[in-house]
Amino acid sequence: MNDIEFRCGFVAIIGRPNVGKSTLLNHILGQKISITSRKPQTTRHQILGVKTSATSQVIYVDTPGIHKRRSTAINRYMNRAAGSVLSDVDLVLFVVQAMKWTEEDEAVLARLKEVKVPVLLVVNKIDKVGDKSELLPYIEKLSEMCQFDAVIPVSALHAENIDQLEADVSERMPENAPFFPEDQITNRNVRFLSAEIIREKLVRELGQELPYTTTVEIDRFEEGGSITRIFATIYVETRGQKAIIIGRKGARLKSIGSKARADIEKMLDGKVYLELWVKIREGWSNDERALASLGYTNE
Repeated sequence: MNDIEFRCGFVAIIGRPNVGKSTLLNHILGQKISITSRKPQTTRHQILGVKTSATSQVIYVDTPGIHKRRSTAINRYMNRAAGSVLSDVDLVLFVVQAMKWTEEDEAVLARLKEVKVPVLLVVNKIDKVGDKSELLPYIEKLSEMCQFDAVIPVSALHAENIDQLEADVSERMPENAPFFPEDQITNRNVRFLSAEIIREKLVRELGQELPYTTTVEIDRFEEGGSITRIFATIYVETRGQKAIIIGRKGARLKSIGSKARADIEKMLDGKVYLELWVKIREGWSNDERALASLGYTNE
């Protein structure tokens, strides 16, 4: 690689919950590293996704959705994780949903008006717009709110216009040598990614509120031989929550484990033995020390 001509930089993916930030990153990478669901606030941590080509390396930073939920310790942690990245990147992708502007979008935009780097407005979920003639006036209205460097309509789910987005991002990266090996796609290890896969299945299986009082910790991760053995604990806050996750005769926990194991096997490309336990840790989501012990640290 010619270091002079090579471009490399960091890009923050920012937006309110549930606008498709993680889906966008997964499609850019061509591989799933960020968990997704239809429920808001699925992403809790910053996750780096590295996309390397012959001429550039773009390090995307997927962030939790900036939100106005009740002010528990974990909500504050997620807002810090999302906001802290803005001073350390070369470019920001502000992801919004087509035809749906909310107070939380407004709050994100207020933060972005203070950043010193270019901001691209990414209008996602254009596939959900029935009357496409409504899209242009909507984009024009948003463009008047801020001096965006560019406005790019996309469908992350269907990979529509993603190539154009990547081209616009790459050309705005500074000239740098690559920061990561060309075959590395994330900064997270397989223990972290396995825990996130388990949590994704929890979020998808459970009701609207319960996922926000659950977290997953990998107790043991044993590699070697023909099978990887993973032992994990799902933490909840009440006895009732534990009963819901376990389900009648253990059926729900078995379903969560089976789906998680299948995805982890796909990620590791090998056989996996997964054992899940459910334990009560009262008030963990509103306890800074408990959060830190469970890996919720703003690095």
